[in-house]
Amino acid sequence: MLILLVAFVGVQFIPTERNQTNIVPVTDFMLVNNVPNNIKNKLQVSCYDCHSNNTKYPWYNKIQPVAWFLEEHIKDGKKELNFSEWESLSNRRKASKLRSIIKQIESGEMPLNSYTLIHKDAKFSKKETNEIINFITQLKDSL
Repeated sequence: MLILLVAFVGVQFIPTERNQTNIVPVTDFMLVNNVPNNIKNKLQVSCYDCHSNNTKYPWYNKIQPVAWFLEEHIKDGKKELNFSEWESLSNRRKASKLRSIIKQIESGEMPLNSYTLIHKDAKFSKKETNEIINFITQLKDSL
């Protein structure tokens, strides 16, 4: 038991990479698409922690091995879609990402249940789902 305690305390000193910045790049999805405030706020609460270059970390991110899990999850999310680098994508790639966003929101895949379990405000209501899907569809159709 003592060995486990020492190991647990020891891993607390292993740092993780932080996905945080105070700069919103000019390539950010919200800036280049003139997103309405209600949709902007919901996307920031529900999507940006894992799909942008600026995560708002919860208090429990300071505890290992949770921090490792979160950092890996964020890296995977950004690899799939990074809203901070939206404008750097080709129109074809943007259209593909927008179709994927629509599909994943409609099917309930996103936001992840593991995320909304703790972040209750990240869940989409029926109205929010419809508003976001309508906006994303219009955006896709305009490409």
